[in-house]
Amino acid sequence: MIAASAQDYRELARRRLPRFLFEYIDGGSYAEVTLERNVADLKDVALRQRVLRDVSQIDLTARLFGQDMALPVALAPIGLAGMNARRGECQAVRAANAAGIPFTLSTVSACNIEEVADAASAPFWFQLYMIRDRAFMRDLMARAVAAGCTALVFTVDMPVPGSRYRDYHSGLAGAPGLPGAARRSIQGAMRPGWAWDVGIRGRPHNLGNVAPVLGDKSGIEDFFAWMRDNFDPSVTWDNLDFIRSEWKGPLIIKGVLDSDDAIKAAELGADGLVVSNHGGRQLDGVPSTAKALPAIVDATGDKLTILADGGIRSGLDVVRMLALGAQGVLLGRAWAYALGARGERGITHMLNLIEAEMRVAMSLTGTTKIDQITPDILVEASSV
Repeated sequence: MIAASAQDYRELARRRLPRFLFEYIDGGSYAEVTLERNVADLKDVALRQRVLRDVSQIDLTARLFGQDMALPVALAPIGLAGMNARRGECQAVRAANAAGIPFTLSTVSACNIEEVADAASAPFWFQLYMIRDRAFMRDLMARAVAAGCTALVFTVDMPVPGSRYRDYHSGLAGAPGLPGAARRSIQGAMRPGWAWDVGIRGRPHNLGNVAPVLGDKSGIEDFFAWMRDNFDPSVTWDNLDFIRSEWKGPLIIKGVLDSDDAIKAAELGADGLVVSNHGGRQLDGVPSTAKALPAIVDATGDKLTILADGGIRSGLDVVRMLALGAQGVLLGRAWAYALGARGERGITHMLNLIEAEMRVAMSLTGTTKIDQITPDILVEASSV
């Protein structure tokens, strides 16, 4: 199958990955209303087509958090992404480095910070959850600093994991012990390409950064049990003092949908935030990021660098998010699908597609630089 879009890579990933891994990437929480809104609302954003303008020189470069970028795009943190291809986060960081954009490593990655740093040729970002064990958090941040990570993405919309029905149906959750393991083994055996690449050649399967606290309990069920037990629902804005005392570089708060929360983040010293609903994987029924973004941009002005994620499947979607007020975007499922389908070369190709699609969208809206992509290129909803 020829891949011409992120949706094509989704289908390729579905064919290659065991069901429990594909559903983990692809699914959302509860009835997946917000997951669907993220995509649908972004598709509904209409752009003004402008013609007979000199668009022969398109400049896609951007500068975010002191870092020059070839595109206003970063790869979002995705838990267990490294299970989709052999040492997957290492493949992803190489693809991001080659494309001149940041890669963000998840706390709950398959490959640990040091392994990814060894694979990288440029600095990457690190994502952190609030965990009950503050000593473990402190150690993670110190390791990220030692590895040369330049920005910390602090995820705040996961005090407890969301209810994701697909994970129960696939056997990833809800079937402890032998029944769950047997279902996953059967699914893996039905995907021999994945089983050879990841299951055998991809060893060790030690769940990356949390391996030291898991000890001998290194199974995927042990990992999810650790997540349930160690994510901290008591976290408040006051805890940002702890993060700031340990992290001196750019601090990006991820998981904000409300303007009051965005203002609070600015007041407490955050450098940026990601307007995000966790890809529709946490509280179902909340607004899409496309709907939430403009109000947050209006409320914060130039106090914060605003990024956004959720529903972005093309370079056209990147331009839409920028026109709604974001200064950059995080790609999530798009790169996870590409990794699961074809590894590093899949991500590289997907990013090439994103770039080409951005060039077309900018050309046909009469914009030649990223800072020209503003709400002025949007069509009023009543006019569509």
